[in-house]
Amino acid sequence: MSNVYTIAVVVGSLRKESINRKVAKALADLAPANLKLNIVEIGDLPLYNEDIDGASPPAAYSTFRQQVSSSDAVLFVTPEYNRSVPAPLKNAIDVGSRPYGKSAWNDKPGAVISVSPGAIGGFGANHHLRQSMVFLNVPCMQQPEAYLGGAGSAFDEAGKLSDAVKPFLQSFINAYGQWVEQHKKM
Repeated sequence: MSNVYTIAVVVGSLRKESINRKVAKALADLAPANLKLNIVEIGDLPLYNEDIDGASPPAAYSTFRQQVSSSDAVLFVTPEYNRSVPAPLKNAIDVGSRPYGKSAWNDKPGAVISVSPGAIGGFGANHHLRQSMVFLNVPCMQQPEAYLGGAGSAFDEAGKLSDAVKPFLQSFINAYGQWVEQHKKM
C-alpha cells in the first residue's frame, strides 16, 4: 500500500456527540496508513431543490460537492431512522448527485457502517443506502458487512472506545483500506 487515499466520511447523524460521529472518529484513529479520513459536514445543506441549484447554487452545495469530488473514496456512518437513512443523509446524497451527469459520488469506492443502540444495528438503513449507491455508481464494499448494534455501550463515559468493539471496527477499516486500494488501481 503505497498511496494515501483521502476518504470523505459522511455521518448521517447531525448531533455533535452522536454515537455515529464517535464511531467515525474512532475509525479515523484506527485507519490503516493508506487512508486519511475527513468528516464532510452535511448539517448546513439546504434541502435539495432544483429551483435554487442553477447557475449560482447555494455555497453549501458547492462546498459539499467539492469536498466529495476531491476525495478518493467515501465512507458512510449512519444511524437508522424508521428503517431507512436519516433525512439529512438522503439530502446530502441528492445534493452530491446533482447536477445530473456530474455526480460527486461517481466511481468512488464506498463502504457503509450502520450504528444503532438497537439490536439489529441499523440493517434497514444500511441496505437502503446501498440501493442509492448502486444507482450513483459507488462500488460498495460487500464484506465485511458492518452493523454495529448495541452501540450505546461502544464507548465509556470518557468517550474511550470499548475493547469489545475495537477489533470489529479495526477489521472493518482494514478491509476498507484494501477495498479502496484495489478499486483505485483498476
